[in-house]
Amino acid sequence: MSTAPDALRLDLDGAWGEAFPGVPTLDLRDWGPRLRFCAPARLIEDFWDEIAPRLRPHRGAPLLYGSGDFHHLAGLWVRRGFEAGKEAAPLTLLSFDNHPDWAWTPPQWACGGWINRALDLPGVAEAAVWGCGNMELAWPARLLGNRRAVRAGRLHLFPWRERFAALPSGAWPWLERATWRERFASFLAARKGKRFYVTIDLDGLRAEETLTDWENGLFTLDDLAWALEQVREAGRLAGGDLCGAASGPGTYARPVQRLLARIDHPALPPRSEEERRSGAQLNARAAARLLPLLRSTE
Repeated sequence: MSTAPDALRLDLDGAWGEAFPGVPTLDLRDWGPRLRFCAPARLIEDFWDEIAPRLRPHRGAPLLYGSGDFHHLAGLWVRRGFEAGKEAAPLTLLSFDNHPDWAWTPPQWACGGWINRALDLPGVAEAAVWGCGNMELAWPARLLGNRRAVRAGRLHLFPWRERFAALPSGAWPWLERATWRERFASFLAARKGKRFYVTIDLDGLRAEETLTDWENGLFTLDDLAWALEQVREAGRLAGGDLCGAASGPGTYARPVQRLLARIDHPALPPRSEEERRSGAQLNARAAARLLPLLRSTE
């Protein structure tokens, strides 16, 4: 059992099990099936109306929530960066994720397209997704992504070169394992003194260091800890959140929601009870290390 980090846990699906019993927790299990994978905009706003006042006493604390099926809620969490008032400076949103989450297709609020909801916010100047490694950036799937935001310079995608060996060298600003830290440091140097918000989906980590409900990326835990330290040195951290622990197939409130989730989810091999226990320990280790670095510096 890991030492409790300074965070607020939002229990939507039981993904974190018995980890961090000392962390303040909001029981949101009644919302979980309605929000998992996707939700109508009106339901998202109803949820925000209920949850926002409950978050305010924990201002500055990073949020720990469920499976990556709930990553679209980061489009709500980033709003916390503007609660101080309209005078708050614009944010650069940094996402560490194996998926770009940039789809323009409906539903609007879904874990595969939430970056666009963040970019809808007037206070978000730009977003950058680091460590993409799945087929959404290859042809023809990339036609469903928000390429307009990429061309406008508001959305930056940095995928792993080795995951897209068939694509031309100029297709994306590629990351290489040996040099990616240099590219990240250069990105931050161009934004010295800016405000940042950071969201992490654990599926961006390699499979040896986490157990998720999605495909895994190539970051190590050391990589992500280093990156967060660089962000804290480069500018002001307005806040952060972390999701991506495995919670299994889950339950859904609406048939269409269940169908879309089934279509989009990868076919993962069955996991034994021992694999789940070991994976839960890995996830708790990752969260215990990363959450303190996600606390706001404002």
